[in-house]
Amino acid sequence: MDELEIKKKLIIISSLILGVITFGTVGYMVIEGLNFLNALYMTIITVATVGFKEVKELSDVGKFFTIILIFSGFGVFAYAMTTGAKILIEGEIREVFKKKKMKKEISALNNHYIVCGYGRMGKILCKEFKANNVDFVVIEKFEENLKDEEDLLYIIGDATKDEILKSAGIKRAKGIISLLPSDAENLYVVVSARFLNPEIFIVARATDEEARIKLKMAGANKAICPYHIGGLRIAQSVLRPNVVDFLEFATGSEFKDIQIEEIFVSRDSKLVGKTLKDAKIGEKLKAIVVGIKRADGKIEFNPSASTIIEAGDIIIGIGSLESLSLLSQMASGEKEII
Repeated sequence: MDELEIKKKLIIISSLILGVITFGTVGYMVIEGLNFLNALYMTIITVATVGFKEVKELSDVGKFFTIILIFSGFGVFAYAMTTGAKILIEGEIREVFKKKKMKKEISALNNHYIVCGYGRMGKILCKEFKANNVDFVVIEKFEENLKDEEDLLYIIGDATKDEILKSAGIKRAKGIISLLPSDAENLYVVVSARFLNPEIFIVARATDEEARIKLKMAGANKAICPYHIGGLRIAQSVLRPNVVDFLEFATGSEFKDIQIEEIFVSRDSKLVGKTLKDAKIGEKLKAIVVGIKRADGKIEFNPSASTIIEAGDIIIGIGSLESLSLLSQMASGEKEII
């Protein structure tokens, strides 16, 4: 039973109850000559079958009318109670099954991401994850922030608690992003996450530079200050508007014509030991390699055609979704060099 159907049934129930009360009140006023209050009183005690004292001795017509009112009122209230109970029970059962299903799906996740906090930043992040088909689960303290989300895996609880992180699969997760309101909460999440999963990739929100440094010291791989980045983005939009437009076009999930992607080169890939020229990434795939991050962390910007691809490299490429997908398959060893 969806929300629209529930609203329709509630409107029908309300209309029937109001109709019976109006019918009884007008009937007693016309038949027995009662004033409005006494007629309403007679209607209520009749349809409720409570058996309180009548305001006056009823005439034969009034008694016949009362019999009709009892049967009609009983039918309406029986229907109202049955339908109301059905709505309540179905809603509760549906919620129970929904949470049970979510718990099962969360327990099956592996190499997923955990998003702590579903505020403004969390919603944007989750939208991007969905657009890129990334598995993730949200931890949010306040359930009302998630009540309208139907296609979201989430856990209601405090992300600073170890048991909540464990229920989100912290030991199986690939990464965790802490977007909680305060630096203290984010710091606690970073410490807990690093302790529970030493290999996990951690990104945390920081309010200022001092907090950013402390989060990094606590174990965060990345500590990001939204206000600092926002200020830089505004400045670049003024100083280099066309560059910003290009980056938005290439990194936004809503734009599919061109993307910037990072692609890991496995040891099984046929690209290993090849130069960029021999790999024919630009010639065959029409993709542009703008940088290569080596296994030791060194980054080579705008590599030449003679640059050799090594195992463990991360290729930063620009191209269409199709070309980057093919390059990813070649880099993972799933596909031969074209």
